Amino acid sequence: MTEPLSAFTALLLGLLGSAHCLGMCGGISSAVAMGIDRKNQRPVLLLLGFNVGRIASYTLAGALLGSIGWLIRSPEVSLFLRSLAGVILIFMGLYVAQIWKALAYLEKQGNRLWRHIQPLSRKLLPVHNPMQALALGALWGWLPCGLVYSTLIWSATASDWKTSALLMACFGLGTVPAMLATGLLASQVQALLKNRSAQTVAGLLIILFGLYTIPWRGLGLSLA
Repeated sequence: MTEPLSAFTALLLGLLGSAHCLGMCGGISSAVAMGIDRKNQRPVLLLLGFNVGRIASYTLAGALLGSIGWLIRSPEVSLFLRSLAGVILIFMGLYVAQIWKALAYLEKQGNRLWRHIQPLSRKLLPVHNPMQALALGALWGWLPCGLVYSTLIWSATASDWKTSALLMACFGLGTVPAMLATGLLASQVQALLKNRSAQTVAGLLIILFGLYTIPWRGLGLSLA
């Protein structure tokens, strides 16, 4: 997974999955914007801090999982991981398009970790300064999310931990426009992302990329 478009693809996955992000992180993003001392702080500053913290956690998770993938790297394992990543991306597309919510199971499994982190995040609300927003975003980056989990598995098929971390950082950047729009109450953008047709198109594009990701030739198959 070292093709030149990998970083762009990760960014695109974040953009296309933004509709799902509204449900998972949109509420907290709005809470960050509303819990502001507006005489001293600007909403954009705190929202940027929140998103920087969130992306930092995604990047760290990518580096950690990428390190494990590098340690066990072999042609067979690489083939399996890329095939698994493609299948999960297809599941992600079905999830974003609201056709089949199989990835909700992954999110339920992640709740075990989130139960330990959530009490810490509550202590950081309401948000009054950039460092507080940064810390909240860093914690929120570990929120159980099928979209993030599937992208993590995809990024783990990269050649090394640095590439995996870069892919997750690009993915996080792709979700920023939707998070900023939600936090700043940009109703037009929210309406577009929640539109059923927009979700379907985004989901189908992710499914197509999932099909592209699967190494059909390595599996002895061909789409042609």
